[in-house]
Amino acid sequence: MSPVPIALRMPDSPAPVRPAAAPAIDPALVARAARGDQAAFAQLVEAVQPRALRFAARMLGDEARDTADDVTQDAWVRAWRALPRYDTRHPFEVWFFTILANRCRTALRRRALERRWTSPLDDDVPEIGVDPTGRLDAAVATVALERALATLPVEQREAFLLRHVEQLDYDEIAAATGAGVSACKMRVKRATDALRARLDDGGIR
Repeated sequence: MSPVPIALRMPDSPAPVRPAAAPAIDPALVARAARGDQAAFAQLVEAVQPRALRFAARMLGDEARDTADDVTQDAWVRAWRALPRYDTRHPFEVWFFTILANRCRTALRRRALERRWTSPLDDDVPEIGVDPTGRLDAAVATVALERALATLPVEQREAFLLRHVEQLDYDEIAAATGAGVSACKMRVKRATDALRARLDDGGIR
């Protein structure tokens, strides 16, 4: 296939934590893209990109968005190159999130190695003070949640985001991560329990 035919357009900020359900991707559009239709592929990117960038940003816990942008674009490049081998009987979103999740894991491993050689204290997550009124505004509560997510093991964070943010069912999460359905359910449960334990009136305990 030719090089990726479009310049990826990144939204200004990730979507809210609980987005509305995304419309289903038209299988005919995916089939056209798999045959090399660049316009069809551009439509796929436009449809999935907000969810993809949101997932990458929360998986990586990025202070700067550049890494999430780069990882997402790399996933699209790989998806374009792999499209001739894509089985159109399977949901496109699950197939693409499999690629994106793998790229996020690679980026996290690379970051861990870099931090090991720089500062062993970089992995500390700064705490957010608890609001004595118990009424933190939405922006501060979102930061608290983002930092709580960053403390989860990668597998739990990934499963939680795919289930409760991207709204994949457990069979789809299993397909995207390579783990069994039971393991995925356990990861989501442990992530949910851990987040509840860490969040106290919008702060991190």
